[in-house]
Amino acid sequence: MREQRRLAAIVSADVAGYSRLMGRDESGTLAALKAIRQDVVDPEIAKQGGRIVKTTGDGLLLEFPSVVNAVRSALEVQTAMAGRTADIAEDRRITFRIGINLGDIIVDGGRHLRGRRQRRRPLTGDRPTWRHLHIEPRA
Repeated sequence: MREQRRLAAIVSADVAGYSRLMGRDESGTLAALKAIRQDVVDPEIAKQGGRIVKTTGDGLLLEFPSVVNAVRSALEVQTAMAGRTADIAEDRRITFRIGINLGDIIVDGGRHLRGRRQRRRPLTGDRPTWRHLHIEPRA
């Protein structure tokens, strides 16, 4: 059977300093993250035509049909988060790290995706790097 491949934008997001936040206030961090997902993140994913592939405690693996939609979603989330957390002390603030990768994926049964990040060598040195777009919150 021949595998089905397609181009997709894969987004990986997690909370910077999640272990520190949980160590300081487990219940408060979980409640805040749940509210942020419900009010900001999940609606924006849906608005841009994305889907949640996998979740972890503080992370998300997302798929978008277009890299433009993935970038729009990431920018909207980061902009909303900057406004939502502006009055919270920096060491208690939930801040997302978001990376975007455009690449070929293999569809497995229509539900799962298998992908490979593209590796490349930097111009100097011998450590490999990964191609991705990193979206930072606006100050």
